[in-house]
Amino acid sequence: MADEIDLGETPENGFMDEPLPQVAILTQYVKDLSFENPNAPNSLQAQTQPKIDVNVGVNAKRAAENVYEVELKISAKAEVDGDVSFMVELVYAGLFGLQNVPEEALEPFCIIEAPRLLFPFARRIVADTVRDGGFPPLMLDPIDFGALYMAQQQGGQVGNA
Repeated sequence: MADEIDLGETPENGFMDEPLPQVAILTQYVKDLSFENPNAPNSLQAQTQPKIDVNVGVNAKRAAENVYEVELKISAKAEVDGDVSFMVELVYAGLFGLQNVPEEALEPFCIIEAPRLLFPFARRIVADTVRDGGFPPLMLDPIDFGALYMAQQQGGQVGNA
């Protein structure tokens, strides 16, 4: 005789006691976008590969009850022989509705999962903006927000010790 496993939600097994967490992307939007091409037209004629420095930051805050605004800030600066070719800065944000999410899961969601969801859209905006500025599109590599979060947590713990 085979053992029976019941994974259904019934009052007897306790699954119905706690409501399931729910997450919704309410909206996403460009909060700030800046592109500078300070040495045009000379920068557009450079024959050497530019050195590109990219920085990424995440900021999250409560916007309303059960609503969090998550900002993904991406900045990139390209230089050739010490001269700036271009600079682009983007703050791309989203509003996320969260219900029944445990308090200990809020920060990891806002710092890891929400930016992961926003990143493909921000990446396209950066690529299009750089291309519209006269340069080849800047295709950012995927970002492991989980690893960044863990490094930040470890750095914070080391600083507190």
